[in-house]
Amino acid sequence: MKRLTSLLLALALLFCLPATAHATGNGNMDAGGGGMGQGTSENKWTPGNDGVRITVIDTESGAAVSTPVDFSNQAQTGTVLHFGKVSKLQYQNGASLQLQAGGSYSCIQPASPMPTIVSSTGRNSIETIKRYFCSEYACMMVAEAAGMDYDTMISGRYKLMVEPIAYFTHNGQYYCMTATEAALYDQLSGGALRTTMPSLTHKNLALSMFLEDDDLGIGAWTGSTTGRQSNTDIINSLGVGIIWFSDPPAPDDPGGGSPGGGIALPDSDYRVDTDVITAVTLYTDTDLTPDNPATVTFHILGTAYQVNNIVIPKDDCQLVWVKWHTPATPQNVNITVTVNRGTLSRDTITARIVDLSERVPPDPLATDTCPGYSVPPLPSTPQKLSANWGVWSCRWIPDWQWHPDWKWHEDMQWHPNMQWHETECTEDCPRRCEGGHGEWRDDGEWRDDGRWVDEGEWKDDGEWEYSYTGYYASLSGSMTLLPDDIVPTANGRDMKSGYGVKTEVRASLSTNATSGHYTTPQTALSTFPEFQYRTYLRLLQRVSGGHNVKFTFRPNEFSTYGRNVHFTPVWLPDNTDYRIYTQVWDTWTPDGMLSVNVSDYTTIHQSVFDDWYTNRE
Repeated sequence: MKRLTSLLLALALLFCLPATAHATGNGNMDAGGGGMGQGTSENKWTPGNDGVRITVIDTESGAAVSTPVDFSNQAQTGTVLHFGKVSKLQYQNGASLQLQAGGSYSCIQPASPMPTIVSSTGRNSIETIKRYFCSEYACMMVAEAAGMDYDTMISGRYKLMVEPIAYFTHNGQYYCMTATEAALYDQLSGGALRTTMPSLTHKNLALSMFLEDDDLGIGAWTGSTTGRQSNTDIINSLGVGIIWFSDPPAPDDPGGGSPGGGIALPDSDYRVDTDVITAVTLYTDTDLTPDNPATVTFHILGTAYQVNNIVIPKDDCQLVWVKWHTPATPQNVNITVTVNRGTLSRDTITARIVDLSERVPPDPLATDTCPGYSVPPLPSTPQKLSANWGVWSCRWIPDWQWHPDWKWHEDMQWHPNMQWHETECTEDCPRRCEGGHGEWRDDGEWRDDGRWVDEGEWKDDGEWEYSYTGYYASLSGSMTLLPDDIVPTANGRDMKSGYGVKTEVRASLSTNATSGHYTTPQTALSTFPEFQYRTYLRLLQRVSGGHNVKFTFRPNEFSTYGRNVHFTPVWLPDNTDYRIYTQVWDTWTPDGMLSVNVSDYTTIHQSVFDDWYTNRE
């Protein structure tokens, strides 16, 4: 049992956990969010209808050792639409979103209710969440649900991955989704959730948990904690917390805390003479349209790479990238990025260009020894098998409406009115006034006989409609290691030490994007057990290109016959599986570099000296 403190015990009790619940774990999580808008009958979420998905992870291999388990304070119907019990790590390693059509859903209701996970205001208490899931009560609950021994789970070898869940109605259907699943679903549906429920799926659910420190290959979140987030950022970094039961790995540990070493890959490194992609995120608080687009310019080694006509809806973002080729010599390259509208995630980047060919193993000698050698564990260096990104576009949806403009057109006309006007006779009247005296007069008037005329016009009252096109890329690999063709006593994959081995490494890229969005695999390097998979490496040569790439060893400078081999140490013990570890790098996408780790082995029996003999008469 871990060391306790009275303070944590008191805090745990304040939040109504059972009396025996005391702190047992440590939490790597933080939170953000914001207010939510009004829903509709077809698209709605009820505050409090949330939960978590918890997966037990082996810290050495980074792999799940339990099926993920869902917990919710509310009973959930078995007919809720869901995508199975899949963790964020599985999705990041290439698992696809699979709707469980007709599959029943189950979750566990804790006897002691969980605190609010997803808040409608974005003000969930991450400290309360930490205390709950780090408590002995919660950890025992998880161990029982995962089918693990409690003491084994908290021994320090395992971590708990915690992912927030929301249960909500979308287009009239009731769904269960983690933040990662919501982002993947949104990509596949062309932005359906962004259109109907962005404040839930792309803000409060995603920001309800994120890492404060890098862990399990997932980066700490340093971006906005209040606005709507992009699908790419959610898939890569948001909607996840981690509970550990030992000291966390040192942040500057180049091996990431994984045994066996492996060649570390800093994010800022590029290889010499390589096609790469450099990306930034562009945020905007106003609509960027074809009439008012953004332009991002990357300034690299004296060349300006301009990305034009970028359109993004208000309060959203998009990755913007440039594909370029690195210099042939090692150096630091300072990249600056400028934009005319919106805000960039970063405007300066320092890229370190490195040459891996400088780490070739030394010449193996027949006199080499290594007493007490034991086979080291295979490295567990991080790999990135899939990437997701997308591009906004927009088109004008016309809506022609008549806009009236009534005006009076004046038309003055005389309207006659002839009237007899009688006058009295006077004495000097020249004639006798019989029957009166008078005259006819026109008593008419001017009248405006005009009319109202609509001088309006047809106007297009349409609007810009945005759509989001999601892209993906996935990388897979395989490796074959065999004795060199000229090894005289090889038998299949069995051989004697001191001879050379050959390899064939294959990497396959699958993507729905055009070539400007990615590079095919370009770099493969092998490390070796005699060097503890550290220090020295062989940079492989690419012998076929395209989406299905093949790599082999380069000609060995220490080979008499110039063979494409690596020589096994002559001192290897008998019955040793000699396993070479290969990392395939430099498949670049806007979502970062894809990489895959592969390995294979030959079996060693005896040594090259056992093939030497003297023929005596």
